[in-house]
Amino acid sequence: MKLAIVGGGSTYTPELIDGFARLRDTLPIGELVLIDPAAERLELIGGLARRIFAKQGHGATVTTTTDVSAGVQGADAVLLQLRVGGQAARNQDETWPLECGCVGQETTGAGGLAKALRTVPVVLDIAEQVRRANPDAWIVDFTNPVGIVTRALQTAGHKAVGLCNVAIGFQRKFAAHLGVAPELVRLDHVGLNHLTWERGVTLLDAPDAVSGREVLPELLAGFGKEIADDLHLPLPVIQRLGVVPSYYLRYFYQHDAVVEELKVQGSRAAKVSAIEAELLGMYADPTLDTKPELLGQRGGAFYSEAAVQLIASLLGTDGGTSVQVVNTRNDGVLPFLPDDAVIEVPAEVDANGVRPLPQRPVEPLYAGLIAGVTAYEQLALEAALLGGRDRVFDALLAHPLVGQIELADQLTDRLLAHNRAHLPWA
Repeated sequence: MKLAIVGGGSTYTPELIDGFARLRDTLPIGELVLIDPAAERLELIGGLARRIFAKQGHGATVTTTTDVSAGVQGADAVLLQLRVGGQAARNQDETWPLECGCVGQETTGAGGLAKALRTVPVVLDIAEQVRRANPDAWIVDFTNPVGIVTRALQTAGHKAVGLCNVAIGFQRKFAAHLGVAPELVRLDHVGLNHLTWERGVTLLDAPDAVSGREVLPELLAGFGKEIADDLHLPLPVIQRLGVVPSYYLRYFYQHDAVVEELKVQGSRAAKVSAIEAELLGMYADPTLDTKPELLGQRGGAFYSEAAVQLIASLLGTDGGTSVQVVNTRNDGVLPFLPDDAVIEVPAEVDANGVRPLPQRPVEPLYAGLIAGVTAYEQLALEAALLGGRDRVFDALLAHPLVGQIELADQLTDRLLAHNRAHLPWA
């Protein structure tokens, strides 16, 4: 089996490598190709990947290339984890919206739109190269904003599914609270990427069980403070709602407070850049053959486990059908959304593809926000595909975190000014 990672020069890649090495019985990789335009970083990551595999007795070959077409040739699955413009562009996404009193964040609001505009055309070009190299290959997207990027891929007819680590993070944390194996915890997880709620938590008797005991009230009663503190949300609100929102919901529920915090704290990109510089120094050490503890501060916890589970099911190496939370086409699952919207829900995954599970009706408190952000995502995708200031303005005006004419106008001007190098039409 051949696997390719576009964006393989990321400092985060050793987390994936570690997962591939540990879980080789689930996903038996024979060849791994790391693809990245940053040749120097690519060689550092490639060298560390070989040492990690060697230390853990993994027999796969690891190669590196800056050529996407060559790297994806014959790949059974291709992971996308790229960042157009690097941390410098992310830093801008997280700062200039604050000038207008809006959240500066790389996956939502004006900063998230900027990232989508830069990213979608690049990802679609890569996907076409994958299709020419192997039309049967699966594309697994971890590139933010995952919902918009996955919708772009699926709309263009690619075999694509989006992946996020929020759900597996909740699964692991809830399992730890309950003192059980993660495989026994199943989430009633619904919404869009980075806009989700855990409406229920089922404790299974066995990993392959179809039903179990509802334990979310028990979790909130016994561990509510820990959960609320982790989300930076008020405990009384979580208790009243009876659900666990994604921590990204704080940008909506406490927008103004978050803006003031960000003005004082500075951008996450600046912190990540400092971590990355230190990590690259570590990766250059020829004796390093494990992922360093510092990598845990980089973000993306449990992504390697989620990626292995998803790819193994898609390629049929796990021998059956699994239920996993993914980003995939709606197709009537949430009837208040268009069929081609990309939702984040549990789905059956196997060698025949991805089939989102039926969902009980979504409460108006959540459905309204889901519908509003879906409308924004549709407009954002149109802006990314077709360009034009008016389309950017429309997307911002539709976003629940913007929604005002003067504000959308100011943000549009700033977005275009900071991204001209990445937007030929601008």
